[in-house]
Amino acid sequence: MGFVTLKITVKGLVQGVGFRPFIYRIAHHHNIYGWVENRNDGVRIHARGNKSDIDSFIVSLKKKRPLASTIKSVSVEEISSAKYTTFIIVNSKSDSDEITDISPDIAVCPACLRDMKEQSHRINFPFINCTNCGPRFSIIKDLPYDRNKTTMNVFQMCDVCAGEYSDVMDRRFHAQPVACLKCGPRYELISKYEKTNNPGKVLELTSVIINNGGTVSIKGIGGYFMACDALNELAVKQLRQSRLREGKPFAVMFKGIETLREYAMVNAEEQELVQSWRRPIVLLKSRKNLAFSVSVGFDTLGAMLPYMPFHYLLFSKLNTPVIVLTSGNIPDEPIIITDEEASKKLLPVSDALVTYNREIFNRVDDSVQMVVNKTPRSIRRSRGYVPEPVDLEQNVNGIIACGAELVNTFCLGKGKQAIMSQYIGDLKNWETYEFYSESIEKQKMLFRIDPVLIVCDLHPEYLSTKYALESGLPVVKVQHHHAHIAACMAEHNLDEKVIGVGFDGIGLGDDNRIWGGEFIICDLADYERVTHFSYIPMPGGDKTALEPWRMGIAYLYKVYGSDLFKLNIPFIKDLNRKNAMDIIQMIDNDINCPLTSSSGRLFDAVAAILNICTHSGFHAEAPMRLESVADQNCLSSYSYEIRHTIHVEVMIKEIVNDIINGITAGEISAKFHNTVISIIFAAANKIRKKSGISKVVLSGGTFQNRYLLESVEKKLTKENYKVYIPGSIPSNDSGIALGQLVIASKRRELKCV
Repeated sequence: MGFVTLKITVKGLVQGVGFRPFIYRIAHHHNIYGWVENRNDGVRIHARGNKSDIDSFIVSLKKKRPLASTIKSVSVEEISSAKYTTFIIVNSKSDSDEITDISPDIAVCPACLRDMKEQSHRINFPFINCTNCGPRFSIIKDLPYDRNKTTMNVFQMCDVCAGEYSDVMDRRFHAQPVACLKCGPRYELISKYEKTNNPGKVLELTSVIINNGGTVSIKGIGGYFMACDALNELAVKQLRQSRLREGKPFAVMFKGIETLREYAMVNAEEQELVQSWRRPIVLLKSRKNLAFSVSVGFDTLGAMLPYMPFHYLLFSKLNTPVIVLTSGNIPDEPIIITDEEASKKLLPVSDALVTYNREIFNRVDDSVQMVVNKTPRSIRRSRGYVPEPVDLEQNVNGIIACGAELVNTFCLGKGKQAIMSQYIGDLKNWETYEFYSESIEKQKMLFRIDPVLIVCDLHPEYLSTKYALESGLPVVKVQHHHAHIAACMAEHNLDEKVIGVGFDGIGLGDDNRIWGGEFIICDLADYERVTHFSYIPMPGGDKTALEPWRMGIAYLYKVYGSDLFKLNIPFIKDLNRKNAMDIIQMIDNDINCPLTSSSGRLFDAVAAILNICTHSGFHAEAPMRLESVADQNCLSSYSYEIRHTIHVEVMIKEIVNDIINGITAGEISAKFHNTVISIIFAAANKIRKKSGISKVVLSGGTFQNRYLLESVEKKLTKENYKVYIPGSIPSNDSGIALGQLVIASKRRELKCV
């Protein structure tokens, strides 16, 4: 059988994951001659060998790829024979504007953890890494991914590390962050009493502080975190006070999976997710109590496992098997990444600051996931996932999507790929907006984006909208809930008419009212609003999100008028009568009372009427607390009407009657959730009957409610609907930018912009 020479181009996540040394090894195993190189647009291979060996080589390439790699495509072209006598790795090339996928940051691998105990030059080295693990996106400045284009460029490799780096058979061959105790970054601990960069002492002092109930601010992969003993109520309470964070649950890190299983209920899918190389925070049902102030009354916890070498070293010294690990930031500001800012803002509220002398170039917070119906669902997409792109069917090249106002991400179009940013946060203040603006500029450069079109939300006061309008580019405006549905369609490669159910807290509609309980028929270009929750005044506008009692009054006033004050329920008894009368006056005189169809505000109202949550300490606290008390065994529901719009006045009356009759909050909450599920099903049936469409897309922040989503998906699927739900993309406003991107692309294709 004759020899052939092939040019092979591999595209996907193939840089920074040990792909070239992997190719080198399998080439030698299969007697292949030629070379492999990194290029902007992927990995290029010239391979010469016996036809059967070449075939085996390509099979191995696809089947035995490194764990963190993703192969999107392998193109093969026969070329004229060349006289190769060996197989080599050649220098990287950057000769086009095409780009390959950039690796997210990867949790430290088991082999490196073994080396940390056995290699003399890396004993307890907290920056140990190899081609299979370690920092990636957080340190990269430019492509192709080489050491001189990362924040490791200031660290000169010692002879030992340089030898490993240049030895193609070594696991650290071209591992760009490679370093050791002699030549790598160093940790430093700073407190009011001392300052040290002795590795053993840094670790010892950190553990002593946490063991004694203190708080330490620690520089992580993509930003600073604050840590304390999650079993020490006083420590957690003090951390909560220092963070000015009254009610939002803290994320916790467990020493290992055995300890996690002791404190949380974990199914197979959840265990696989929490142990994956991406190491997200995973929302789990609690089994055993941590300190009360960790979850502040919720029956769930956000759990993760160690992902940095420092985490493993720290747990080896700690008395506790679980620590709080929460983002180091001032509320409403992005996670802190610079040592200067950490010294100014975190050290005063910590017992010590643990930092290191390597720059974080790209800020990345922890990612958050949950599993519903055995499928992972993204809540916050950042470390471990970003900047992995979303592959699309349509050309989005040159489009910038600005995203929403809350839990913002932006999105850049490159060819047929959507590159979603890391989690940015709420664009409410200068610090977050500055992070947003800087990140857009960084990623335009990194991914070689030459913008020609920019797309934003309809809301004129969103800072993301203002960014678009001030960009000087042609602007496309997209309705919020259409973008929610389109984002899910893009993830699932849908380009047809679907029934879209967009449920969330707030989104400006094309009638200039606040939408959020929407049933639409849409494709990627346009939408038709079919039905929605009937409008109700939102007294105080945005204030209602933090003061659910306002929506409670609005709904009760709509149903009972001024007789609401005669209702014998705790919510009314506990009300400040003057404040309530002020709300009624606002409604009567239409003063700062925009009309809303929001499902989120309906959940707020019911949580308030039940007296479960009348004031929110954080975004969506009321719906979360309402869900947390729901009786999972209750199958009953309340009444409602679907006319031109959806009316829930009868349901509100029935809820009040149940409260008066002593029905538990858990049963009432379950009946309310079951009613919303029934409404979605009934409205979908009505639309399907008229339109013939059987594909349903569920998106929007309300579908982060596990009880709701799990039941709706099962019920619709049972009735032969094809149900699409965001999985790798958040269903909350962090997914909006992807929807904006594909809508703008479709309208450009149809010459509507």
